[in-house]
Amino acid sequence: MKNSPKEIGQRIREMRKMRKLSQTDLAKLLDKSLRTVQKYESGEIEASISVINEIADKLGTTSNYLIGYERDGVNLDSIADFCTFLFKLERKLGVKFDIDIKKPKTDGQWKCSISFDGQNKDADMNSQLCLLLEEFANMRENLEQYMLSFAAYEEWQDRTTAYYAQCPLKDREIVDLPEDERLKRMTEAVQKNFSDANNHTDNEQ
Repeated sequence: MKNSPKEIGQRIREMRKMRKLSQTDLAKLLDKSLRTVQKYESGEIEASISVINEIADKLGTTSNYLIGYERDGVNLDSIADFCTFLFKLERKLGVKFDIDIKKPKTDGQWKCSISFDGQNKDADMNSQLCLLLEEFANMRENLEQYMLSFAAYEEWQDRTTAYYAQCPLKDREIVDLPEDERLKRMTEAVQKNFSDANNHTDNEQ
């Protein structure tokens, strides 16, 4: 993704010229000064995501194109690609997800889900993911109930990915422990799980 102010400015200028608009024309469409538009195009100032959305709308392009994010560049051609996504997500700092499993023999149903605790203080990006998923659920329901056109749904997707492209994820530092330390921590984890299970049983009684 190439989203430096200068590169964004170059795309704005290219699209403006394609639409045969002058900088003055674009300034009027945006209700901005000519100098401000010049600064956007030169990369002298960074346009906010709301301004990017407005420019994209006036120039008949997408926010993703202007910031250099390629949605179509994300491969999801097989379950292996989904596996890779999960494995990569596991290594990101600030993100923590739980995998909940229900099996037919114990629960009468077979369901697996991935959940994010938006209040987890050790995973500060979880709250962003919860907000995203909540909005996604609402928009998808609106689409399925014909309260939203597919074009409007795709426009929401474009603006949403452009917005979250400004929220970078950093890699978590993975420490490969020596074997004796790993076994020690494994024992401590097993004892803690056993203790938690006993406390849960006592509370139920």
